[in-house]
Amino acid sequence: MEQDLFTFHGEEVLKQNAPLAERMRPKTLDDFVGQQLILSEGRLLRRAIAADRVGNLLLHGPPGVGKTTLARIIAANTRSHFTILNAVLSGIKELRQEVQNAKDRLNQYGLKTILFIDEVHRFNTAQQDALLPWVENGILTLIGATTENPYFEVNKALLSRSRIFRLQHLERKDLHILLQRGVQDVEYGYGDKNINMSNEAANHLVDVANGDARSLFNALELAVETTKPDKKGKINIDLLIAEESIQKRAILYDKQGDAHFDTISAFIKSLRGSDPDAALFWLARMVEAGEDPKFIFRRMLIAAGEDIGLADPQAIVVVEACAAAFERIGLPEGLYPLAQAALYLATTEKSNSVMGFFQAIQSVKDSQSELIPSHLRDSHRDKETLGDGKGYRYPHSFVENWVAQQYLPTQLRGEVFWKPTKHGWEGKRRAITLERRAAQFAAAEEAIDTNPLLFTSGPQQSLLDGWIKREISANGNRLQILLKKLWSDSCFKRNDRVLIIGERPLFWSVKPLEEVLEGGVYIVISSQDKERISAQLEILDPNLRPILITQDLNELDQLPTDLKFEYLGGRINIASLSNHNIQHIWDSLKKKCVPHAELRLLTSHPCLGPLSSLREIIEKDEKNEFQNKLFQEIFNLEREFLNQESCEKLLYSALNKSGWSFDIESWEEELFLTIDETLEERWFGDNSLYKQKILYKLDDKQIQKLCNLIKRMKGQKMPQKIIHKRILGTLN
Repeated sequence: MEQDLFTFHGEEVLKQNAPLAERMRPKTLDDFVGQQLILSEGRLLRRAIAADRVGNLLLHGPPGVGKTTLARIIAANTRSHFTILNAVLSGIKELRQEVQNAKDRLNQYGLKTILFIDEVHRFNTAQQDALLPWVENGILTLIGATTENPYFEVNKALLSRSRIFRLQHLERKDLHILLQRGVQDVEYGYGDKNINMSNEAANHLVDVANGDARSLFNALELAVETTKPDKKGKINIDLLIAEESIQKRAILYDKQGDAHFDTISAFIKSLRGSDPDAALFWLARMVEAGEDPKFIFRRMLIAAGEDIGLADPQAIVVVEACAAAFERIGLPEGLYPLAQAALYLATTEKSNSVMGFFQAIQSVKDSQSELIPSHLRDSHRDKETLGDGKGYRYPHSFVENWVAQQYLPTQLRGEVFWKPTKHGWEGKRRAITLERRAAQFAAAEEAIDTNPLLFTSGPQQSLLDGWIKREISANGNRLQILLKKLWSDSCFKRNDRVLIIGERPLFWSVKPLEEVLEGGVYIVISSQDKERISAQLEILDPNLRPILITQDLNELDQLPTDLKFEYLGGRINIASLSNHNIQHIWDSLKKKCVPHAELRLLTSHPCLGPLSSLREIIEKDEKNEFQNKLFQEIFNLEREFLNQESCEKLLYSALNKSGWSFDIESWEEELFLTIDETLEERWFGDNSLYKQKILYKLDDKQIQKLCNLIKRMKGQKMPQKIIHKRILGTLN
């Protein structure tokens, strides 16, 4: 029988000989601890594993966070053959053998193969290229694990065929759960021993493990195995033993790897964000890890130019002086000027207005060779023959040593590259700069020339992108504008879960579908719409589709307990909610949202109904057979029906009581609707809310007369005004 890392001769051998970290590996997703951003209920990766549709994956993250464990869980859930290679120990020969084995299984048994490659970044370019044809044609499904950034270490061809999931350091609460399991698990841990661990010892082990479960279990194993039981057979692990078992936190810092770039990035962003405490923390982390102070000073000099600039011209002088002092002093005393430079940059005024230089560079690249205006040319050579230098006004000959004249090439007159902020040194000079700039614009003799921007299409969009574009374009320009308005200011994360409610939920879900590729979009639909919407989604891969929920809004608490949403949105018809218990609906929705979830709701209602829009025409119509009294009564009912103030109050009250803090943004839209069959159906169809609420006062004969009147107006434009409101909120 074929053996690999995931196959064992017996559980007894595992329990007796394997390290604690190996014995305690979770066997199922329910036992897996941590990585909630990619594995909690409803997330894409969890759904893919449960459905056995994982596809090509690259699992990227630091040691001890569960990459190999995830691979084992996938192995236990797949119907494909699962085999493993370690990139450190394997080469082209082993790859070819696995490919041949995969071909044989597919040809003989119709069985697909999933190949797990641990430390995939260790494969060189030739080895990675050798995988491509077989991943491309489906002979192999690749799952790779790497501690390095795959965008740097894995070739682009493999990246384009794989979905990347980034695993994070485990949180303290996750490590405490694992530590408790290690102490209490009878079968694989130390549950058969009488262990007494102090809170101080547990906290120390968790803190120093630094998010690494393997490091935590290794320390626990060392502490238990090297501590003798007392007379009562109890193994007491106190703080001293814990400190000896895991003496120093291992700082993950490879000067050529992610930690190097991520830490300096965090440091620079803390300086830019004016947070001196964070700046000192990341500086200390780099120094403790052995980073070269010269490198840190170089980055601070860049920050002094990029992020402080002319808000404080002394910043670059201070950093340069501190760097020179460090060279003279050396370590350890040189840490004083190092910290001084960081604190100065973190606390001084900020401006990136010098970035205008790069805009000028781009302008030079984009434009053709503009001629230097004749009055700016050198007058010593061709002044008499060509007129070079004529017309130049010498600033020192004028009051305040300045005169308004154009210095840019003619084609760039009016171009602005430097945009001074209101901060610091440049802020004091901003007003006069803008005043002089305005005077130069006014003095220009020719209008500004502008060239239309040309846009070229990028690479071919994915199937999902194409579907989204078609869905948007099919709904017209008006709805496109509302879609953009609904989700503006939404800061989606790739692993967010979004719940869409209300009318036409599929359309309002297209923006989140672009953004939350590793989370999930769920839309609440009626059971009658399920078949129609499912057909619209048929062309998409199941892992990319929104998940359809047919429960009533009152029954959402029947969904899995762990399924909670970071965003709740959609377009709702407030009037249609009047027949429901609005408070119960929002209480149910609250239970399905995480703390601080974001709310994005759009409501729209017309200010004019059919009769009010056409009142003037109807009253002038010679064939009008409506009695004035009846018409006025229906008109009043229509006006009352369109007034949604009471429904809005119910909605806002329900939102408040269920814990949402929100603001309301409203705007009006004026348009003309063409009277056609669609409008007729909306007003007079069997399912028309308008007909149920308004036209019940009319008998069939009167309704038919009104229909005939509307039909005579077919093709005419009916004025309409719609009030839109966007509700933007956060769950407390």
